[in-house]
Amino acid sequence: MFSEDSRFSLQSDSRQTLIWRAPGTRYHQENTIERHRYCGAGWLVWGRSIHGSKTDLHVQSVTMTDHIYRDVILEQYVRLFRGGMGAEFLFMDRNAHPHRANNVDECLQLEDITRMDWPVYSPHLNPIEHVWNMLRRRIAARQSPPTCLPGLRMTLLDEWCNIPQDQIDNLILSMPRRCKACIASSGRHTLY
Repeated sequence: MFSEDSRFSLQSDSRQTLIWRAPGTRYHQENTIERHRYCGAGWLVWGRSIHGSKTDLHVQSVTMTDHIYRDVILEQYVRLFRGGMGAEFLFMDRNAHPHRANNVDECLQLEDITRMDWPVYSPHLNPIEHVWNMLRRRIAARQSPPTCLPGLRMTLLDEWCNIPQDQIDNLILSMPRRCKACIASSGRHTLY
């Protein structure tokens, strides 16, 4: 299971303008429309994916803490999913501070959940990070981007449901290739 949280906001917090385009279409006229990444007031979301399925999107307005991560994410989602998967279950998060707190480690041990060993600062290897990028592109491509927090919440939930599962599955299936490229580059940045 690949698990992660991400923040989605209404305004850009950087002075950069991001333009989403298909590979090989950099100079096409239709790709000169500016889109902004949503930052500022917004929502923290959490989701998980495995090959063949994804959870509902969990949307909250507060910052992720170790207590929220344990009580909401692990207890309400991961623990139940692990129960259905059995002993072969392997859990991945991104090594963020709330994910490594003692109370989180104790919860994982108590529930017999095995955490995947994962290098710190390697988000490009985690498939869910790429799913968040898909979600951002889908929101940016809307004719009318959300302008209020309730609208952003509804848009997030709607677009999350509409991400094709085969695209997520392709990301998960690319993991061996991504890991080999990371090993070959001695942990430095790769094309993936």
